[in-house]
Order: sequence, then structure tokens, then C-alpha cells
Amino acid sequence: MPTSDILIVGGGLAGLFCALKFAPRPVTILATAPLGSGASSAWAQGGIAAAMSGGDSPEKHTADTLAAGAGLVDREAALGMAREAADRIHDLLSYGVPFDKDLEGHLAQSREAAHSERRIVRVRGDMAGKAIMEALVARVRATPSITVIESHTAEELITHNGRVIGVVARNSEGRREKFPAGATILATGGIGHLFRVTTNPAEARGLGLAMAARAGAIIADAEFVQFHPTAIDIGRDPAPLATEALRGEGATLVNKAGERFMQALHPDAELAPRDIVARGVFAEIAAGRGAFLDGRTSPGAHFAEAFPGVYEICRSAGIDPARELVPICPAEHYHMGGIWTDTRGRTSLGGLWAVGEVACTGVHGANRLASNSLLEAVVFSSRIAEDLAERPESEFDIGPVESFLRSRVSIAQSESQPHLEAKLRDTMSTHCGVIRDGAGLNRALSIVSALEQEARDPVLRQMCVAALLVIAAALMRRESRGGHFRTDYPESHPELARRSRMTLREARRLAAGL
Repeated sequence: MPTSDILIVGGGLAGLFCALKFAPRPVTILATAPLGSGASSAWAQGGIAAAMSGGDSPEKHTADTLAAGAGLVDREAALGMAREAADRIHDLLSYGVPFDKDLEGHLAQSREAAHSERRIVRVRGDMAGKAIMEALVARVRATPSITVIESHTAEELITHNGRVIGVVARNSEGRREKFPAGATILATGGIGHLFRVTTNPAEARGLGLAMAARAGAIIADAEFVQFHPTAIDIGRDPAPLATEALRGEGATLVNKAGERFMQALHPDAELAPRDIVARGVFAEIAAGRGAFLDGRTSPGAHFAEAFPGVYEICRSAGIDPARELVPICPAEHYHMGGIWTDTRGRTSLGGLWAVGEVACTGVHGANRLASNSLLEAVVFSSRIAEDLAERPESEFDIGPVESFLRSRVSIAQSESQPHLEAKLRDTMSTHCGVIRDGAGLNRALSIVSALEQEARDPVLRQMCVAALLVIAAALMRRESRGGHFRTDYPESHPELARRSRMTLREARRLAAGL
């Protein structure tokens, strides 16, 4: 039961970048899977948004972020993030990330949906996430001040006198261990596997969100879930992704009759904000017309070279995307909501910080702008390191708590219940997915509350807690905005253009009133 001054829970981009920013100060990383293998960051295809080209500016980047966020973006937080983007890109270059460059050695930048400029810094077209994670994993493993503990799934925050002082985690053999810490940073990722179809790795189960909520943390904007419109529909879990950069380079969306359907839904057609494109794809599939990505003309013959990741996925399913239509469907891709934090990553609980998808900083609002997620992760990771560096060492002294820790959650049995997990994911997709309504959300709240009581697996119980928060927040927002669309309240209302905040106690009170 070694005590760490700083404990980072999560081995994705946010966790690794944060650890590197602390060096040479000692930190411990606690990761569910071997570094990089269970991180959504590694699957990111588009890249990182950064206003670094001539004619672009942080102000333009912020304006695009505000437009995509449907009235709920914290402007100052978004502007600060955009202004720090170039410095964080240079940090990544110094860590060995091989971003694409032109013949003159300048960073090559592409355009994605809802961006007014070409500002996506990428690697080999669609390999940014993989390349970034490979570089950071290598750098972390070569940094003596960073201790990495893998194959441990965090299940509970340890609190004492109103302060977080570490976590309880289960190792690969099923034994629970305690990890005391003066400062705990959650970088646990998103909630993708609460839904039947997701582009996220299996580790994205909302565990960090649930742990913080159970400890009393404020959760913000939980109702806003982004569904990527172009998951490749070949029956895999997780669903592989056809990057938005394909549409930025000219690929179109068609139904099985070959008709482009987005032109009638938005002036930007395929480059409309993701929530609008996702609903367009959903509607075509629901109407029986099917939905497909058409890259036969652009990138056409250059598909394999321009987008090797997507090309190999399609070929593995027997599809040649340079000559054939690629079947697509919406899939849960990103959670705009999460643990409420301020602009330095501090949560509402003492001793606890959060960063990356598990956090809600206000920079995404109701609908995340493409490629802002990796940017948010590195910007706010750096800010957390700065925040902790400015604090006196006495703040990290958790005192003589050994006897308290010994009496805490020593042994707990776990029982796999895959049928209940499948029911949870089906319920969320059916009633809390791309299209929602009050009756369905009430039904989902009832089902998930019952599932939590029936669950004997701690991870499944945490998944139910995370799901309850999303459903309850969706019920409370009686309008449609960004990634939250309700058929019984299809319009946005100016008086409701404010961020939501909720505690688990409030979500349970709502469920109890059904």
C-alpha cells in the first residue's frame, strides 16, 4: 500500500501527457490495460485542432468551437485552450510525435467538419491517435520519475474528512488494492460502452465518472453525448470509425439508391456539425434506405495512401472503399459531459482533479467540435501540472491514515453478468441514444435503477451509476440542443441555454420519484 504524492488514474493521452508534464517530480500512473492499448486516444483518426497556419487564429478556432457547441461553450475556457494549442503541439513534437509536414518542413493541416480553416494537425492521414500514443508511451517508459502500474481497474475513490486520498483498484487476479495519494487525477476516459454501438475501446465504461459521483462530485452536462455519424457498420464491437477527415477531403454520404441526403438537411451537407449528420444517417437507416460513405471519387484511387487505417479496416471486411460504398451507422463516440472542473482541472472535491473525456471543462458545450478532444486533453493536463506545482508540499500530506485505510473495502467479490450488461447497453441505445423522448427516458431510468440493484459485479454497478446520470440529465433538459435531441421537445429555447449540474443524490431522487 505505497503512498504517492500524485496518482494519475488512466493510461490514455491525458494521463500520459500529464505525467510527462510533472517530470522530474515523481508520479504514479494506474492503468486498466497495458499503456496505450485501452485508450480511446489511440483510436483518434483525425488529429488535433490547432490554429497554426497563416490566416487562422485562436479567435477563429474559438468561434468555430462556440458555433458547434450550440450555445453552451464557456467562451473564456475555449479561447484559452485555443491560445495554448500551438505550445502543446510543440510539446508533442518534443516528445517524438511525427506529425505530417510539407516539403518546406511546416506542419501539414487538414480540415474537418464545422472548422472554417484547415487546422487539424495529423499523422499519416488517419493515424494521429496511434502515433501520438506510441510516442508518449515510449517517452513515459523512459522517464525514471514515472511509475506505471498496469492491469488495475480503479473501482472506488477513498475519501477521508471530506477529501479524496486515493483509490481502490482491482488487479488482474481479482484482488482489491488500495492506492493512497496526496493528489488524485482521474483521466479514465468516456462512457462509450454504456451503449450498444460505440467507437470506444472496452475500457470506456464510465467508471471514473461513477467513482467521482459516488464520492459526491458535481457532474456537468451529462446529457450531451456525441454520436459519430460514420462508424463502419460491419458488426464489430467496438465499431471501427471512418474519420471525418474523409468528408473533409471530399467523400460524400449516400443512401442505397446513391442519393446524397445531407444536402437537404444542412447548407454544409456532409460537413455539418456531427449531431446533425448523425441524425441524418440515423433517419436514412430507420427509413430502410441505408447509409453509406462514398469515397470512390475522393479520395478514390488514393484511398489506401491517404487513409491507410480506414482502408485496412474496410479491406478486412471484404470492402474495397476505393471502388465500393462503405456501410455506416451512428455510434457513441464522445461524452461532452463529465466531472465538473474549473479551468485548472480541479473538481468540486478536495484532492481530486479530472482531465480528458471524464472531465467537463466547458470547452465542448452541447456538441464537441471535431479534433478538439485531444487538444483539450493536453491543454488541461498541462494546467493540472502547473496547478499542483504551485501548491505547497504540505497539501499533499494525507496524514496518519493507515488504520483508516486498513479498515476500508478489503475484499469484495465480483461476478460477471454479461446478460445484464447487454441489457444496459441496449436500454441506453434504445432510449437515450441519437433520438430521445420523455417516455423512453423514464423507462430507461427505471430499467437501469433495477439493473444496479441486481448487479453483483462492481464494474457493472459503476456502469449503471454513470448511465443513471446521463439519463437523469437528459430528462431534466426539456429541449433539444447539440448532441441531445428529444422528439417531445424538438426546439432549442434561449432561456435554457445554460450548462447543467447534477449530483448522484439528485439523480437518484429523480429515479425514486418515477
